[in-house]
Amino acid sequence: MQSHNPVLLNEVLELLKPQEGWYLDCTFGGGGHAEAILKAGDGVGVVALDQDPQAQPRADVLRKQYGERFKFYAKNFEQVETLEESQFSGVLMDLGVSSFQLDEGERGFSFRYDAPADMRMNPEVGQSAAEFIRTSSHRELVRAIRDLGDEPQWRPVVRALEANKHTSVVERTGSLAALISDAMGPAYLRLGKRIHPATLSFQGLRMAVNRELEVLESAFPQIWDKLAPGAVWAVISFHSLEDRIVKRAFREYAGDSVDRFDSRAKQ
Repeated sequence: MQSHNPVLLNEVLELLKPQEGWYLDCTFGGGGHAEAILKAGDGVGVVALDQDPQAQPRADVLRKQYGERFKFYAKNFEQVETLEESQFSGVLMDLGVSSFQLDEGERGFSFRYDAPADMRMNPEVGQSAAEFIRTSSHRELVRAIRDLGDEPQWRPVVRALEANKHTSVVERTGSLAALISDAMGPAYLRLGKRIHPATLSFQGLRMAVNRELEVLESAFPQIWDKLAPGAVWAVISFHSLEDRIVKRAFREYAGDSVDRFDSRAKQ
């Protein structure tokens, strides 16, 4: 369908082992996971969700190719309970920002491009990153940079954001990244970091703007209610707080104290 290489594709297919039934792709993105699941057999169907309007054209390609075996809803996965489908044989969640969103410079997810500091996965919903910075309290900025961004040097970053929150500096990714980099100062360089100084702060702002942890918490009980007996639920996460939410929920649903797993069968 496209050149997108979905993350951990082989591992996902090994976990889901798609055969008969409907599978829920909560984060359609480039469609690579959904397409691979559809290719597993004629008895396999996929219901895909994505709140990003830019995902629609990619979904249209799969709909033309696979017909009634593929359904796409322009929804956030915290809206799973609104789906007409009642049971799924497997569920996949690939959390975080997609490579397509990072590469679309005008979306404001990356400091590689100078663009409006937006960062919304659905540009029609909620506040942009610039608006979030301007309207947030000290506590909210600390949560975004320290907790969601996991930025060790969060104090100077928060101070810089608060000092400039009502200026044009926070309106564009280029000037925002420069502000954060300047705030980190020589101390950051001495740490020998290999990533851009604004990387973690941008991550935290994005997660705050899109309410990513809140959405995840809201979605879990809805998805659980739509799992068929024996269904497999797989989650791909690269953030420690997301990982904690996933593991806590899975332990609760499994009724035991398993410390580490990324999917489980519903009994």
